[in-house]
Amino acid sequence: MMDRGKKTIVAFGEILWDILPSCVTLGGAPFNFAYRVNSLGDAGLMVSRLGRDDLGQQAFDRITTLGLDPALVQWDEKAPTGTVQVSFDNQNQPDYVIVPNVAYDRIVLTDALVGAVEKADCVCFGTLAQRAEISTETLGTLLERATDAMKFLDINLRKDCYDESSVVFSLGNADVLKLNEDEARTLGRMLGLHRRTVRGFCESVVEEWGIEYCLVTLGEYGAFGRAGDGRETYAPGYRVQLADSLGSGDAFSAGFVHKTLRGASLKEAVAFGNILGAVVATQTGATTPIAPEEIERFQNTQMDRNIHPEFQKS
Repeated sequence: MMDRGKKTIVAFGEILWDILPSCVTLGGAPFNFAYRVNSLGDAGLMVSRLGRDDLGQQAFDRITTLGLDPALVQWDEKAPTGTVQVSFDNQNQPDYVIVPNVAYDRIVLTDALVGAVEKADCVCFGTLAQRAEISTETLGTLLERATDAMKFLDINLRKDCYDESSVVFSLGNADVLKLNEDEARTLGRMLGLHRRTVRGFCESVVEEWGIEYCLVTLGEYGAFGRAGDGRETYAPGYRVQLADSLGSGDAFSAGFVHKTLRGASLKEAVAFGNILGAVVATQTGATTPIAPEEIERFQNTQMDRNIHPEFQKS
């Protein structure tokens, strides 16, 4: 029997391998997001492109193992599968080199992609897949054709992989903007939004860009959201035993979209996204399965909270 409550959510962008000194892991924010919304019971459809190489085949196998429909994943006969070279300095601080000219830079427009976004309830996109002309043009057409979908921008400002043009285009096409606190500062400087607080930044964004929701994740301190009509909500962080933070922000996005598409309030959607991000942070890896019972148990457990300094009561 078809689940009448299931929503169709299309995620556009990178599938890539993080190549660390000790291991290789599959990632990419849109991919992590698509997996997580799929695990919540929605239909998460990933739009990307893989090279016809060993890493591409391994990625495809992993996608199907995780239960994602690979129908919108393309193959490239010339460009390699996307990779990120990760190294660490003497203080164990990571440095990332996102390899250019790879398969996800060459996502081409097809009838299948157009058909998917025309039926979608939400389309998620970011700036990394806009660093190359082919994928940029494809995304632009898909956003034009997704007339009934909520456009969710997880901006993901990656070093040397965005510019003001891609940021302005993205904001001009977004209904929802999600970013972290560091990205909010970067975006504020780029766009001349001289507001020094999270609340002030969000207020400026929704007013100047006509965005319905601006969401800022605050790491261990939770998340803040503001709506275009002035509603605001802050969800403090949870004091959890951190395994790693991989995929926590993508899980927040998935939780927010999942709830919002079902008519939840801004407060409810941010709270659920915050919970899902915290649960993911207690596990290793961005795509570790989480049973509904685990989420419910987390919601019902009393635990200490971390309150961001801006939202401390005076």
